[in-house]
Amino acid sequence: MPSKSTAGEGTKELHNRLAVLRAERGLSRRELAQAVGINSQTVGFLERGDYGPSVELALRLAGYFDLPVEAIFSLTPFPAMSAQLYSPRTTGTNS
Repeated sequence: MPSKSTAGEGTKELHNRLAVLRAERGLSRRELAQAVGINSQTVGFLERGDYGPSVELALRLAGYFDLPVEAIFSLTPFPAMSAQLYSPRTTGTNS
């Protein structure tokens, strides 16, 4: 079976923050799906990384959340929120 590779590269895993963004806004999968015109099962596939969105869908999601696409999707894992909020640089004060 052919792979989804392009330009000689293997398929890369697409990471996303959709579940976090939904939780922050108190949205169900169904509500998000209706807002961007997709099936609620597709939201689940996206969140689990089982499905990569089209450019159009990625842009619709970014527009809905009022964020740049790269704040939602990435080819590298996003740092943990705890690491961003409580990094060693922010826990101590050195004068």
